[in-house]
Formats: sequence, C-alpha cells, structure tokens
Amino acid sequence: METKAIDIIKSSGEKVKFSLDKLKASLNGIGADKQTVNQIIDKVRDELYQGISTKEIYNRAFALLKKKKSYLASKYKLKKAIYELGPTGFPFERFVSAILEYSGYKTEVNKTLQGKCVTHEIDIIAHKNKETSVIECKFHSEEGLNCNVKIPLYINSRYNDVKAFWNANSKNGSTLTKGWVVTNTRFTEDAIKYGKCINLYLLSWDYPKNDGLKDRIDRLGLYPITVSTLLTNREKQFLLSRDVVLCRELIGDGFYLDHLGVSEIRKDKILNEIKMLCNK
Repeated sequence: METKAIDIIKSSGEKVKFSLDKLKASLNGIGADKQTVNQIIDKVRDELYQGISTKEIYNRAFALLKKKKSYLASKYKLKKAIYELGPTGFPFERFVSAILEYSGYKTEVNKTLQGKCVTHEIDIIAHKNKETSVIECKFHSEEGLNCNVKIPLYINSRYNDVKAFWNANSKNGSTLTKGWVVTNTRFTEDAIKYGKCINLYLLSWDYPKNDGLKDRIDRLGLYPITVSTLLTNREKQFLLSRDVVLCRELIGDGFYLDHLGVSEIRKDKILNEIKMLCNK
C-alpha cells in the first residue's frame, strides 16, 4: 500500500496524509541510530491502515524504542510527558520557570502584582539584566486544544496594567519590558499575528520556529520527570508534589528515590537513564 495514500487522524480530529519523512525526522531528532530508525519505519509501514490515529503510530514507535534504549523512548514521549504534568497547571509553571532559570533568568512563581487599576496573580516573574518580564502559562492537559487570539488579548491587557504601575515605581529596580504567553500546545494563526503586532512574546510547543518549547528542552537537556519510562505514575506524582519537576534534579541527589523505597538496583537504572537523557 502506498504510504502517500494513507490518511491519518490527528488528536485534534484533523485528517492529514501520512508522511514517512516526518516520522523519520522525529526519530532522527531524538538521536536514534540508523538501524533503529529503519526498523521502526518498517514496522509502522507494515501496520498502517486508512484512518489510523497519530496516537497509534506513536504507541508503536514508542514500544520499539523502549525495547531498544529507554532514554530514547523518554525523549520521544516528551510532548505526552508535558501533558502528564497536569491536571493542574502549577507543575507546568514550575517547569517553565526552571527552563528560564537555566537560560540565565531569576524567577519567581505565583506572585501577586499591583497594576494601575487592580491586582493580578502572575504565574512567573522573570528578571535578567535589570529588565523584568511577566509570564502567563496556559496549560492544557488534553491534546488538540490550541490557544486562540482571546488568550493573548486578555494577557496583554493584564500586562499593560501591571506595567503602568511597575515602571512608575523606582523601588522595583528594574524596567518591565516584556509580556509572555507560554503554552504546551499551539497558538492559532490569529494569536501569533496579534502577538507579533503588539510585541507580546509567544512560546509554544513548536513556536517560535527552532526556538519553541521542544527545542529549548532538547537544547538544555531539561526534561520533565514525567518522561521517565522507569518511574511509576505514583512515583512521578510523589516527586511533583515535592516540587521535583526536572529529571536533572535527581542527578547527584537520590534522597527522594530513597524516600520512595526504590531498591539500589532500580535506583541505578533510573539514574543511569536520566544521566543519558540529560547529557546534551
């Protein structure tokens, strides 16, 4: 069967043509070797049928990667792992804050700021070079839900209210220069157009191009704890409840794993997977 003729169903319900090149690119992107890539492509190609979901294709590739090298499977499940930070948005806020910290910002999470008109609860305040940014995180725990233009419209009005008060107060010691909206899904075209027009910084899974959330995570090796294929869901939830959001936070500190009663053999496997994953 010609793969060009196969329709697949995305999580949003949209029907698109299956692309072997896209699958190959995603596998190459996580660092899979040529033999592994070819084996997965052959397996997926053999099991394709009209109307197969992207989720089913993902599950087949993930299962094969897990058998080969678990850390590659962890990398491959990054998008899904970010959804697993839910159901509340707070671990996602901590996760975004950690990425910014590793990019040279000093951050504060969940702060109330006075605006010119009213007070606002701000997800993240980020400081760098005497400039301050206020960052709002829009977390979706379900695939297929995108951020439309209403989100940046709303965030921009809040940002301008906070900015008017902040920059009139010299005690702050910095200038509020930027408003951000960060989402784990995608922005609609209108949302991006509006963000560009009013100079609101938008960051999503794959936007800006080559500098989206996925690119930053891979570049910095800052994977969420939920990518691990060796930790159980209960263990992941325990770590998140203790504000351990990044895999690399466990490197050199096995305290939390000891607290969970993880055996030494399993602990070594978990930490080895994490070290391979976070090695940029």
